[in-house]
Amino acid sequence: MTIRAATAEDLEGIRLIYVDAILHTTAVYEYEPFDAAYMQRWQEDKKANNFPVYVAEEENIVAGFCTYGTFRARAAYYPSKEHSVYVHPEYRSRGLGNALLEKIIAVAKQDGVHTLIGGIDATNEVSIALHKKFGFAEVGNLKEVAYKFDRWLDLVFVQKVL
Repeated sequence: MTIRAATAEDLEGIRLIYVDAILHTTAVYEYEPFDAAYMQRWQEDKKANNFPVYVAEEENIVAGFCTYGTFRARAAYYPSKEHSVYVHPEYRSRGLGNALLEKIIAVAKQDGVHTLIGGIDATNEVSIALHKKFGFAEVGNLKEVAYKFDRWLDLVFVQKVL
């Protein structure tokens, strides 16, 4: 497995990971899968704001990705970033989540980010445990803030001051 900066050629692989998460999990609070045009805008926004995107590649397949972006739009929040880590379902339980989270933490430190924040569905015990393993603290739990798969969802916020 190789972790490297994402390229335009990786967008479809990233999109497919998002599609699976949207259709089959509560990891993304969306109903409709992202299309190629959405992903193009996503990549342009990442580039314009100098936000990193890294992929885990295995046998020329995008097996996972990590990134960070704006936490909140107000100017004074600039040193805080919200990060994401996603792994393709066929590549889970192989350590990719660990490697990707470690990478985005290192990149954030290098970029001078003060704190990383993650929003995780409260039922995603694997992701919450992964973040705690890397020193993230659970700092909030918003009750019933989303509705998906015919049920209300709670959102857990985790934070790591770098």
